[in-house]
Amino acid sequence: MNLYVRPLVQMGRARPADALPLAGGWSWFSHVEVLERGRPPTMVPARDLSDAIAHRLTAPRPDVAGLSMDIPRLMGILNVTPDSFSDGGRYLDPGAAIVQARAMAAADILDIGGESTRPGAVTVPEAEEIARTAPVISAIRSEWPGPISIDTRKAAVAQAALDAGADVINDVAALTYDAAMAGLCAESGAPVCLMHAQGDPETMQDAPHYDDVLLDVYDWLEARVRAAEAAGIPRERIVVDPGIGFGKTVQHNLALLSGLSLFHGLGCPLLLGASRKRFIGTLGGAEMATERMPGSVAVALAGIAQGVQIVRVHDIVETRQAVTLWRAATTGESA
Repeated sequence: MNLYVRPLVQMGRARPADALPLAGGWSWFSHVEVLERGRPPTMVPARDLSDAIAHRLTAPRPDVAGLSMDIPRLMGILNVTPDSFSDGGRYLDPGAAIVQARAMAAADILDIGGESTRPGAVTVPEAEEIARTAPVISAIRSEWPGPISIDTRKAAVAQAALDAGADVINDVAALTYDAAMAGLCAESGAPVCLMHAQGDPETMQDAPHYDDVLLDVYDWLEARVRAAEAAGIPRERIVVDPGIGFGKTVQHNLALLSGLSLFHGLGCPLLLGASRKRFIGTLGGAEMATERMPGSVAVALAGIAQGVQIVRVHDIVETRQAVTLWRAATTGESA
């Protein structure tokens, strides 16, 4: 049976001499939790890991679109859609989208999406999705030097975005929706994010089920990483995302969040996209998505505490301040 190794992540100055760095980043671990289907977890010292497993967990992650992965990175969400769950319609007008992009200048990456993937959303035709995203990307590119990501499942939309100046492809279907997407990612040389989802947006919340959500999602992402490699996309260009809220109940989301550090075993940077999602409102008593900023910041910090390299958020300014103060309070250093 497969064994799964989850580093028990820590930060701060009280670091044992035999502790190992996590993914070349800001945290470390001295012990790991070993998981196996059907058996209770066990804890073992990190020093007892095999060289292969230790290397996968400790090796510095390659840069993503020129951004080093040794500090937490913020991806700003900019939806140019009429129906996204949190800000649908607010930035559909290109002028409004540009103003919002300027307001998110503190982001490390801007993620532009032209098709809502909220529960119950229907597919948008390629031409319409391109018309929503490509002009906005081109305009942002003319005045913003940072990386731009296109949030799409479709190769034609991704190609138009790359032509307009995008740098990263963020595919919520992990190359399973459009047969042409893997080839495009391989040929373009762009980093690609592979996200887990159970079902498509229209049906994904219809009674999702897992045998063990943490291990099932890990196995699925491991298979998608291997498929991407087989298509010519090297692992150093792959980011993985467990897909919070995509075919998951509240308890599924919580199990993934509490076990996030397991996904470092894939040897790729991790992206966490939980901002303003329904489970935050359910647990935090916030019916409106726009009222979920405090809970979203809390979840982002919890992810970074487990070594997540990229957090995808709506509230860039507030999250940036929170990350800065959290790191200062945790490490005792102001820079």
